This record gives sequence, C-alpha cells and structure tokens, in this order.
Amino acid sequence: MTLIKSISGIRGTIGGQTGENLTPVDIVKFASAYAEFIKKATGNAHPKIVVGRDARISGGMVHSIITGTLMAMGCDVVDIGMATTPTTEIAVVEESASGGIIITASHNPKQWNALKLLNSNGEFLNAAEGNEILEIAEAESFSYVSVDELGKVSQKQYLHAHIQRILKLDLVDVDAIKAANFRVALDAVNSIGGLAVPELLYALGVKEVFKLHCAAHGNFSHNPEPLPQHLTELSSLMKSSKADVGFAVDPDVDRLVIYAENGEPFGEEYTLVAVSDYVLRHTPGNTVSNLSSTRALRDVTEQRGGQYFSAAVGEVNVVAKMKEVDAVIGGEGNGGVIYPASHYGRDALVGIALFLTQLAKSGKKVSEIRAGYPAYFMSKQKIELTPGIDTDAILQQVKERFSGERITDIDGVKIDFPDKWVHLRKSNTEPIIRIYSEAKTREEAEKIGKQIIEIIEELN
Repeated sequence: MTLIKSISGIRGTIGGQTGENLTPVDIVKFASAYAEFIKKATGNAHPKIVVGRDARISGGMVHSIITGTLMAMGCDVVDIGMATTPTTEIAVVEESASGGIIITASHNPKQWNALKLLNSNGEFLNAAEGNEILEIAEAESFSYVSVDELGKVSQKQYLHAHIQRILKLDLVDVDAIKAANFRVALDAVNSIGGLAVPELLYALGVKEVFKLHCAAHGNFSHNPEPLPQHLTELSSLMKSSKADVGFAVDPDVDRLVIYAENGEPFGEEYTLVAVSDYVLRHTPGNTVSNLSSTRALRDVTEQRGGQYFSAAVGEVNVVAKMKEVDAVIGGEGNGGVIYPASHYGRDALVGIALFLTQLAKSGKKVSEIRAGYPAYFMSKQKIELTPGIDTDAILQQVKERFSGERITDIDGVKIDFPDKWVHLRKSNTEPIIRIYSEAKTREEAEKIGKQIIEIIEELN
C-alpha cells in the first residue's frame, strides 16, 4: 500500500495505516493544508473552493471528508458532484472561486484515489505552491474556524455548460459532424466519461454510439489506463459494429485515445499530433509538449510554419511553457490535449470534438489520417523503486555515461541521439522510474530503452 505526497497533490491507496496510505486522517490533513494555503494566498478568510470527483468507489467517502474539512476551515464549497477533471477546472473559473480540488487518481487502478489541487485559474499548482502545501501539512500549521464561521455548501452541475462551451469553439463544426453520420464506439472504463462523452457526442450530432463500460459505478472492468493491451474489447467492437472511429478515455477524462475503423489503435502519442495538425491548418502558431512526447508533433508544427517547444513532464509545466511561447495548442503524448481557446487544461472532450471535425472535413478514414503523419515508434518501460534507492545519483551517472550526446535535464535526463531519444525520470504519481524511448522502428526504441535499464541495474 502506498501514499505519495508530491507537488501535484496527494495520491494513495485506500485503507491501511495513517501516513502510509490515503486514510481519512491523511485526507483531512492535506485538505486542511490546501485550505490554509488558499486563505493565505488570497487573503480571504472564507474562500470559495470547487470540488468535483470521478466515479471511483472511494470517491463518495473521500468527497465527504474533503467537503467537511473545507467547511471546518471556513471555506465555502461548490460541490459539482461527479465531474471530469476539465469540467472541474472550468467550474473554478466560472464560479470565480479561489481554487478547486479534483478527487481522482487518473489512470491508477480502483484501489487508488487522490487530491488534485487547482488555483483560481482552474490550473494545477506550480512546484513552489505544491511544496508550500506539503510544508503546511507536515507542520500541521492550520487551525479550524468557530461554529459561526463554518463554510457553506452549494451544489451545481457543470457538465452541460462545459459541453456548450465546446460547441461554441470556432474550430468545432457541429454541422459537418452531423452531416458525416459517424458511427462511434466508446470505452469509458466505468467512470464519469460514461456520462460525459455520450452527452457530448449526441450534442455534436452523432446518432450512433456503441458503448462499452459506460455505467459510472467506478468498479473498472479493466485496467483504467487507456493502453492497447487494456482496450482489446474496444478493438473488437470497432470491427463488429463497423464504427468509423473509436474513443477511450481514462477515469477523469483528461486523456483521449483514438481507434481507427479497422480496429487498430491510432496511437496515444498521435492524438495530440492529429488534433494539433487540424488546429495549425486554421490557426498557425507554436506548439508545446513534454519531453516524453513524440517527435511527430515537432515535425507537423514545423511543416505548418510554427515552432515547437518542449517542457518538463507535468501539465503545469506544459501550460507554463504554452503561455510563455503563446502556443495555439499543446499537451502531453499520453493523449492529453490542451487547447487554450477553450481552457488551459488537458481535455478529452475538446479533443473528441476537434478530431471529429477534422475527420468530417477531411473525407478520409481514421487510418488514412494516421498514415499521413511521420512514423515513430515509442517504447514505455519502467523500473519499480524500492526504499533506499538514490534516484538522483542514478540519473546523474546515466547523464555522465552519455555526456557526448545532447542532454536535457530540466526533468530527469533526456538523451537525444540523431535518430532516436530516450527519457528517464522519476514518476510524480507512482514509485517508479519511467523510461520512454522513441525511434523509427519499434525494435530500436525498445532496444535503447532496455540498454538504459541494464545500465541502471548495473549502477544499482
């Protein structure tokens, strides 16, 4: 059982000992620390905080504890119930709230849950802010209000408003999608996507939706990370239903995976590439993705006359870089699309609307769109961490081993070779070192990744 305290929030498994898992005591401590941080940052003794959650089995329990804790800290809570992560981000802005808490462990299995923490812009906290909250929690330097100052709770729904916002985007063409008469297959892994994605599809004019695991009960029917090995049912459904396109989302709907009409995965790395290509055709400009994302985005951006920039892994880092270079689109290669015309947050719903518009206007099949992009193959491997491993020392030694190559160390170590790259970094969400590599062939990508693993094992 595990409890991970990081700048991006607190994440852990339900049950077990306090301080070692995500127990009620830990939830109270970190929710209190967040409230104290918000009060100090805003100078408001009674800030408004938006709270939303995915459909995890533990979500109701965690939600109740957080809501009560925020009230005890003097915060007014806007409870938007079960909602996607991007919906919660948008609600923070629409409510002019001081912050927000999203109760979701993203792609982690059902025994996990987490508190994702937002600022008043509906964006994730930066490293300095996250560290300050960790320090407040560690010192337990917070106090609760008297009975007359307790916060109040109001309940609202924001999914419909989120969808209406998407429909109004200039690059979303509802008429074109409707005229295309698409048949769409969907795997929503028994979370909030089972409610949100069909509502969006019907609003876009899609009449035939073939649903897999859309009952939002949180007892995930398969591993919730939207990887090909977990989406075999969607692949089969594509073929049996003769659907034009398939979509899969993670439990909080900030990652989007696409499937082609032939049942083949589009490739999660290419979700952002395809959507960016469509956006760049109509609004030329710069793009951003993280260091672990495919080179194909750089290629497409330069082909469209823009400039590509990389950022450290983590949505907050990508967003900061996007603002710095005024990017028209960006995101992460795990299927995370960030479209500033909507909001600065990964949003699978926006990705679906933009991709369906692209598909409708292209007159092509999904497989034909995919074939038009540079062919890169990525290998994603990892090493489990055990207590006592000095990760920083290992990364430094790997960096020295490849000092003759182009090295980027803003986030772990990325080694750029002329025809491939490998990036290794300690995960913020799991006790592992992630090793991502990319090359022109799958064999070469896996080979360089395994070489790095062997070196790490040798150093360890």
